[in-house]
Amino acid sequence: MDTERLILASRSPQRIRLLRDAGFVFEIDPADIDEAIHPSDLPPEGVAEFLAGAKAAHVAGRRPGALVLGADTVVIGADGSLLGKPRDAEHARQMLSSLSGTTHKVVTGVALHGPGIRRVAHVHTAVRMRELTAEEVAAYVAIGQWQGKAGGYGIQDDDPFVTAIEGSISNVIGLPMELVADWLRAE
Repeated sequence: MDTERLILASRSPQRIRLLRDAGFVFEIDPADIDEAIHPSDLPPEGVAEFLAGAKAAHVAGRRPGALVLGADTVVIGADGSLLGKPRDAEHARQMLSSLSGTTHKVVTGVALHGPGIRRVAHVHTAVRMRELTAEEVAAYVAIGQWQGKAGGYGIQDDDPFVTAIEGSISNVIGLPMELVADWLRAE
């Protein structure tokens, strides 16, 4: 693949770091789409894929000839609820409280768009979170690390509350590098 043509349709510092650490050369051109707009009848995996595809398509439309990588991460609560990025600190507190002591799923949808290329897939990772006290949730929310993170937490943060994962850790961070690397090496 001509890595000079690779565009990441995201400004996520986690996604940028994962791609750079894997040795890929790319530009950053955030899609800046409204992530709240998606078909309401989609399952969480479908939402992640839809949004990843919309981001890739949006940037590909303004960058003809480029290979555009889009991604979107959601959390599926133990009760099946869809958790995206918290709107504010109170929403983050509610999300963290609902995930406390549960095993939930992190799903990242990934899309690769370019000349003659339209790939979309998703990856699941099961995450076990320890029981959190109200004080621990309040302290985490107060430092602001919840901002811009599906489910209101980041596994890479100082205390991510995670006791076990089953699957790709890079998926939980925001980009399933096993899949992405396979796709990019094939181009």
